Amino acid sequence: MTGIPAFTGDASPYGGGDPYADYRTADFPFTGLVDLADRRLGAGVIAANDEFFAERENMLKPEPAEFDPEHFGHKGKIMDGWETRRRRGVSADEPHPTAEDHDWALVRLGAPGVVRGIVVDTAHFRGNYPQAVSIEATSVAGSPSPEALLAPDVKWTTLVPRTAIGGHAANGFAVDVEQRFTHLRVNQHPDGGIARLRVYGEVAPDPAWLRVLGTFDVVALENGGRVEDASDRFYSPATNTIQPGRSRKMDDGWETRRRRDKGNDWIRYQLVEQSAIRAVEIDTAYLKGNSAGWAALSSRDGESGEWTEFLPRTRLQPDTNHRFVLPEPVVGTHVRIDIYPDGGISRLRLFGSLTDEGAERLSARHDELN
Repeated sequence: MTGIPAFTGDASPYGGGDPYADYRTADFPFTGLVDLADRRLGAGVIAANDEFFAERENMLKPEPAEFDPEHFGHKGKIMDGWETRRRRGVSADEPHPTAEDHDWALVRLGAPGVVRGIVVDTAHFRGNYPQAVSIEATSVAGSPSPEALLAPDVKWTTLVPRTAIGGHAANGFAVDVEQRFTHLRVNQHPDGGIARLRVYGEVAPDPAWLRVLGTFDVVALENGGRVEDASDRFYSPATNTIQPGRSRKMDDGWETRRRRDKGNDWIRYQLVEQSAIRAVEIDTAYLKGNSAGWAALSSRDGESGEWTEFLPRTRLQPDTNHRFVLPEPVVGTHVRIDIYPDGGISRLRLFGSLTDEGAERLSARHDELN
């Protein structure tokens, strides 16, 4: 585990104006990966030992934490995050918490996967953030209860050892543990507040589940697909195009800036594994005056394979889900969508199934991670 960089200590008290003006953050190399703790993937904070001032579920909100200096309730200042009460010692002679005292929360990842980096965001927690955090992970099949996860026979692996952090800061940690995890235990020492938790990594799907499904979306985030690169991320991330469900608003898709040249925009995807694609959906929901004019799809098999177009340049309509049944299966490991000339799409669905070769490699990788 490596902190990059390390923020420690209190932030200045809020003095008015933009509350993010003195926020401490950095560019972390792993934030381009999928957030395994995204609520849209099904993540949740399933238990916590204390949430006196602010609810544990706030940690997984997708938007940045907000701060209202006038927002107070019967228990005190209402914060947009998870905040516990102040810990005390056992007596007047020992008024301080012990070194072992801490608060904890259990987080179910939205999709099991390999964790590459974690951000513990203490935005707006300037003097009431934890002195340190530690994070552990485990892999438990099915849908375990909090009690089952806390049983003594469950093995937890340390992803972030107890590390001092800073207030009003994005505290980032790189993780180098090549295992598949389903749940995290977030510990704050001894108490305090965390605004947001982001868990970046790579989805590692269950091959048995995909095998039973037969035909499924081979590029969906929840099934192990991912965005490798995109020509433009000006208004919204390309990863939105493979999120679960239909887009609910304009910024829930992918939209590029307006082109002033003769080029075009594109996204390159890696499929869960080698697959045979039989049908396609290109959705422009909520993109009305800014949807892509035309789109084309190409595939390749392997990192060095040649790109072959399988859906020629096709007119797209605004705010519409377009469906295409392919005349024959398209086998490949990567797909690229080209849109002309710019604009956006909200979702891309590629329906198919794993080839025998793809299924074999996916199963081997699953066994290795477990």
